[in-house]
Amino acid sequence: MIVLGIDPGTAATGYGVVAGEPFGSLSLIECGVIRTTARDPLPVRLREIYDDVCELITRHHPDALSIEDVFYARNVRTTVVLGHARGVILLAAEQAHIEIHEYPPAEIKKAVVGTGAATKEQVQFMVTRLLRLKSVPQPADAADGAAAALAHIMSARLPRIGTVQGVNHSSSRKGSRGASS
Repeated sequence: MIVLGIDPGTAATGYGVVAGEPFGSLSLIECGVIRTTARDPLPVRLREIYDDVCELITRHHPDALSIEDVFYARNVRTTVVLGHARGVILLAAEQAHIEIHEYPPAEIKKAVVGTGAATKEQVQFMVTRLLRLKSVPQPADAADGAAAALAHIMSARLPRIGTVQGVNHSSSRKGSRGASS
């Protein structure tokens, strides 16, 4: 499985392309940052992000896109602009018919570090360890993109609630009440 992980932003969009299986080895294929110029109008910056994500998809043919979900910043404008960046990224993946998975920042941290309250430094350290890298991916946004990809691959390792084999939770409750239709 190849996963393109994205940490969206309008100034810097971090990305990481990770190959791996839920219980197998993990490897970093590529990571980096898509940078836009702050002086450019927002539509120009969004087009640059879209074009670069399309190019990453064309180059790596990922099976899935894992993107950090919206968080609510104190500044409403920041949240709205971030939403625009996420929108063009989601559009690029949808047009390429790639599975899209969205994870809140705390869920990415928990998957990679083990706690949703992890610091940026802890996430960077674990990304480096899990991918057996010699140094932390730079800049930090690139490590965050790799963390988003890792979160998707590693989430497949965890059993889902309600999927215990042979147990149907809804019929168990109905039967225990003794009601019949």
